[in-house]
Amino acid sequence: MSRQLPARPNLEHLKNQAKERLDAMQQSNPRAQLAHAQHAIAREYGFASWLTLKTHVESVMQVAPPRVHPFVGSWTANIEKSRRHPANPFRSATLHIAIDGAMVTLDDVVVDETGREERQRNVVYTDGREQPVAFGYVLIATWRGTHVLEVEGRKGTEDSGTVRYEVSSEDRVLTIFDRAGQVVSVLDRQ
Repeated sequence: MSRQLPARPNLEHLKNQAKERLDAMQQSNPRAQLAHAQHAIAREYGFASWLTLKTHVESVMQVAPPRVHPFVGSWTANIEKSRRHPANPFRSATLHIAIDGAMVTLDDVVVDETGREERQRNVVYTDGREQPVAFGYVLIATWRGTHVLEVEGRKGTEDSGTVRYEVSSEDRVLTIFDRAGQVVSVLDRQ
């Protein structure tokens, strides 16, 4: 009989299976030992020995480093693919994104056409609630899945626009869209 290991096998579960097998084996052969039951379990899962099975399971069980959120990291503007505003034809731009719980920090560095560097920090909370910012505006930031962040701006009852940040499925490109869905900036992961 051949059995398939689950994608995330559990060594304790396999040990319990071996103990149950030992109990069954000892009913017909009182001299059966745990090593015999472990070997039988290993063979059922297609392994030559209990040690080989155990080694395989332990390697699969090792905790992988936590997956970094797709937005986290540094991004550089791709000038050719970005739509720069005529009033601000920047030379270069970088964006660093950090996430701590619901707080998203966006630090950007823009070098304007004269070579002057401007730095700005924006912090949004992705809890879907209104967050007061300067000049009577509020922002409402909401995750739309793991790869899309939507930030809506309002002043009073007036909608001042929505910006959508979207990371590509391979986590290499960040595209920023305006409220009409037009591409504003395209940034490549550094």
